[in-house]
Formats: sequence, structure tokens, C-alpha cells
Amino acid sequence: MKIYHNPRCSKSRQTLAILNEKKIKFEIIEYLKDNLRKSELKAILEKLEINPIELVRKNESIWKENYKDKNLSDKEIIHAMINYPKIIERPIVINGKKAVIGRPPENVLKIID
Repeated sequence: MKIYHNPRCSKSRQTLAILNEKKIKFEIIEYLKDNLRKSELKAILEKLEINPIELVRKNESIWKENYKDKNLSDKEIIHAMINYPKIIERPIVINGKKAVIGRPPENVLKIID
């Protein structure tokens, strides 16, 4: 199991706490420090079964200032998330072929076997 985690995000910390409480082994990926590769982000989107725009934090200033009113392709949105990982919704938890966004943190319970 993996969690794409931002330690400064309360929802991310709460999701981490649920995983710890359930005594689940997982790998923490601090995606703001260790940039995601395009292939990795595409794989995450496939597991989440969502379009790239659904993974964007639309209230982030970077998004508002640079992308908000533009008609972007999926490829351009993925490129924006790679360049500005702060605009990626968090946390993302992956368990095998399943994945969820931890908003609310209890979503993680859906993919725990």
C-alpha cells in the first residue's frame, strides 16, 4: 500500500492516522519532495478511475492564476500537475489496483482488504 502524502495537509495526516490505527503496512511518498513521473501520475489516474481535472485542487492559487479559465486537454492538465504538484488532490492511497483520494480520510477504508 502507498500513500501520496503531504505532511502539511490535515486530511493527509488524518488518513495516515487511520492506516496506522489499522496497523497496515504502507509506503509514504511525499510527492511534493519527490516529483511524480508522468507515467506514475497516469497510473494513479487509471486506478482512481477519474479524469485528470478531477485530481486538481482548483482553489490552489497556482491553478487559479495559471490555468483556471483555460480549456486544457488531459495531457496539459497532467503536465500542470507534474510541474506544480501542489495542485494535486491529497492524499492519494493505493492498494494494488485500487485507489482513493482521502477526502474524507475515511475513504481509505474502501480499499483496505
